Amino acid sequence: MTRSLFGGFRHPLAFLLITGGLLTGGASTSHASDSFQVDLLGDGETIGDMRPVFLKFETRPMPAISPREVARRYQRLFDVSDDPEVRVDALNRLANIRAVAGDDAGFSDQQEQRVYREVLDSYEAILQRGSYAGKLDELLYQMAKAHAFVGQAEESTTRLRQLVGLYPDSPLVAEARFRIAESAYSAGDYAGAELGYRQVIDSGAAPALTDKARYMLAWSQYQQGPAAYQRAAGSFLEVLGRYYQHTARFREVPAGALDVINDALRMVALMADRSGGSPALAGWLADAPAGGFAGMVYDRLADYYAGTGRYRESARVIMEFVGLAPAEVDVAAFRAQLVEVWGLAGKAQEQRGAKADFVTAYQDEASYAALTDRDQRRWQGYSRELAAIHYQQGQSGQQEAFAQAARYYRGLADRLADNGEELRLAGDAWLQGGAFVKALQAYRDAAYGSGSYSHAADAGWAAVVLQRQGLDGEVALSADLASVAAETDRFAAAFPEDHRLPGLLADMANRSLAGGLSDQARRYATAVVRHPSTSNEESLSGWLVLAQANQAAARYAEAEQGWRKALALVAGSGIGTGTGTQSTFRAAGGEQAPATEGGIRQRLADTIYRQGEVAAIAGDVDLAVANFQRIEPVLPESDTAIRGRYDAANTLLGAQRWQSAITELRRFRQDYGQHPLAAGISDKLVLAYQSSGQPLRAADELVEVAGRDSDPWPRRLQAAELYHEGGDSQRRNGLYAGYLAVAGVPQSAGEHLQQQQMRQRLLESGVDAPVHRDQLVAVELASAWHSAESLAWAAAATIELGNAARQDFEAITISAPLAQSLARKQAAMQAALSRYQQVARLDDGQWLSQSLYRQAELYRTLAQDLMASERPVGLNELELEQYDLLLEEEAFPFEETAIDLHARNHRQLAEGRFDPWIARSLARLEVLFPGRYARDLQWLPWQPQTSGAAPDHPTEGASTATGARQQGGQSDV
Repeated sequence: MTRSLFGGFRHPLAFLLITGGLLTGGASTSHASDSFQVDLLGDGETIGDMRPVFLKFETRPMPAISPREVARRYQRLFDVSDDPEVRVDALNRLANIRAVAGDDAGFSDQQEQRVYREVLDSYEAILQRGSYAGKLDELLYQMAKAHAFVGQAEESTTRLRQLVGLYPDSPLVAEARFRIAESAYSAGDYAGAELGYRQVIDSGAAPALTDKARYMLAWSQYQQGPAAYQRAAGSFLEVLGRYYQHTARFREVPAGALDVINDALRMVALMADRSGGSPALAGWLADAPAGGFAGMVYDRLADYYAGTGRYRESARVIMEFVGLAPAEVDVAAFRAQLVEVWGLAGKAQEQRGAKADFVTAYQDEASYAALTDRDQRRWQGYSRELAAIHYQQGQSGQQEAFAQAARYYRGLADRLADNGEELRLAGDAWLQGGAFVKALQAYRDAAYGSGSYSHAADAGWAAVVLQRQGLDGEVALSADLASVAAETDRFAAAFPEDHRLPGLLADMANRSLAGGLSDQARRYATAVVRHPSTSNEESLSGWLVLAQANQAAARYAEAEQGWRKALALVAGSGIGTGTGTQSTFRAAGGEQAPATEGGIRQRLADTIYRQGEVAAIAGDVDLAVANFQRIEPVLPESDTAIRGRYDAANTLLGAQRWQSAITELRRFRQDYGQHPLAAGISDKLVLAYQSSGQPLRAADELVEVAGRDSDPWPRRLQAAELYHEGGDSQRRNGLYAGYLAVAGVPQSAGEHLQQQQMRQRLLESGVDAPVHRDQLVAVELASAWHSAESLAWAAAATIELGNAARQDFEAITISAPLAQSLARKQAAMQAALSRYQQVARLDDGQWLSQSLYRQAELYRTLAQDLMASERPVGLNELELEQYDLLLEEEAFPFEETAIDLHARNHRQLAEGRFDPWIARSLARLEVLFPGRYARDLQWLPWQPQTSGAAPDHPTEGASTATGARQQGGQSDV
């Protein structure tokens, strides 16, 4: 087993055993060594704290006796013996026992000091005697060690110099020179120490001793002040270089060497600081090839600055090395150290910059892959920290910071296996920074590409919301309904149990419906109402969409189901009744309306109404009427219910189910008489009454409604015609009379005929005949419009008026005084003549024949009554004869006029006319003018077509009741 020089063996007695390898003195052979080796490589830092070395044996097992007892016996031997060599040997035994047994040997430090002081005399005695079983160079070395152990440094150095001078070829010379140099170093003779250490190095001593000498050389140079710093730095760098080579680039550093390496680095840093800093260090490194450990030197200088609070200088050194380091040198630790330095300095901004530089330096994949695991974790930590800082800055108003935060999060996510959170945060940052396309992609990656990310659903939801905002124009992201639908479907497939899904599906159902995509709207709405976690509000929204989509597709039965489900939710849970409801639907006018109970009932009513319309168009009267009538229980008193009732009646009316239609129409008017639709009920009832053969009820309906019209007469006149049709002349005549009382001058031929017909019917019913007859004639004569009917009615009325005047005429008797009675008679006659003469303006047929006959008879009667008039009293015969002649002269013209008028009537035969009144004129002519007309006539057989009124006196003209002139010519007179 080997040991370091600075932790070496302690007992000078061991030198006595080097030459022969056997224990001297009276030691028992049972303790002889199988093999041994002198090890001079370890001891204290200086010669003052060195202890004599001893031999370590590989021994057989010790006897079954306590080490303390063995030590006591050897110490006893040492104390009682006078032989120097025996004493040296006994001390050697003590040392070996203590080496094996330790404190169990019972040999204290104070006892050891006493023994060493006493053994020096034995060393001197042996030297003076000049004979020794071992080598004297070893004895001198052991004496030097003993002097040093008891604090006699000068004597120790003297012995070492003797050894070097007397035995220059001794293997102990190198060790001796090292101790001499060390003594000089302890005495402050640094130049001498430098010389001594260099001699050790140049002597070719063992590598361990050479390394120690080289290390102490550097220290001795350093102790000589700044002028020697360059030499000292070179020596320290050489020490580091050798350790770098022998320890696999500092990867396998022995425990004892670690302090040396650290101390060398520290001293180089200290001297660099005192020599101007990193430029001096760069120069030293250039002069002394440092291999791959130059970074450690820069690192130690940076640490030195940081340790003394000079953080900017520390940072500058680090940055200089980073800038100077070759590509193959790993500078990640320096970049990390820079971060730490700025942190120690309390420079948060500079520290963030250093972290940003670190992240940027290893941003590409290759450089990142070359980092150690620790540095990769550091890179990730810096990225996460910087991202959080920039995100916070963005929230504080620095909008551009969001983009940087997003880049850090995104870059970090690309380096992590479980990267969902980073992707989501990147999305949030991109979103805040206005990079909506990148935000959308980050959210998608977090939701669907990050493995078992616990908040994947939140990320997916963010992607959906962002798409919807783009669709709504809230953010500058190109999105359409199709892309939002695709995002929704993806979210639904990945997170079917998410509590937000029903609301999302409901929203998409509404959007699809608004976009005219009824099938898609139904798909989403169906998913809403079937989802197990759908709330009442969301279910309401789903049913509303289903109802509207089905209604838009004319699937009214399915739409009705949707409306009824929605109504049940609103009525049962109270949702949708307040102003804050989120559920809406498109009202009949096209605008969005809150989902109130009243609004839903209205749409339900509309849907049932549509079903009624469809059934009506299809000809299914019963189904149509049933649907129309189902509306009222859903929405009583509503306009839709009223229209439904109205259309039910109309459907029955159109199907000619008159009595059912009448019943519904009357019920409608009874229930909703003030509704505008009720205004047309009367006309419909009239139609139904007429069509079902109930003209009187139709007329009553018209009369009842007419009173509410601003102009009641159109309906009243229509009612009058229906009364006429139904045979109720009394109520008809009342309406006629009332109308004629207020009617003005006719403004059309139809109106003229209508009024004349009313008068004619009143005449036929005997209502105020003289008045209406006179009006009938006067209106016809004054009118510009005539018809065959109105002319015939007026002609007949004129005859009747003339007959009435004729009757007045006939009732007047001519009596004395003749002038007065005759004047009255003539006036009455003139009144009758005026009426009869009016007939010529109204008729050229039978009524004209009658009027001519009546006029002729007026003249004939006047002549006849004149001749039969009372004679004046007191006339003699002659006077009476003369009076008669005068009467004949007065009567003759009247008779002549009568003959002319009857002749005019007779002349109608030449025009192809013949009627009873012409025949009667002929009969009168036979009497009045027998020479011409009293002949036997021969008539051709002919059945006449009679017209006009019957003769006043059936006996008159009976002989001519049959007969007509020969076809194609006049009668044979």
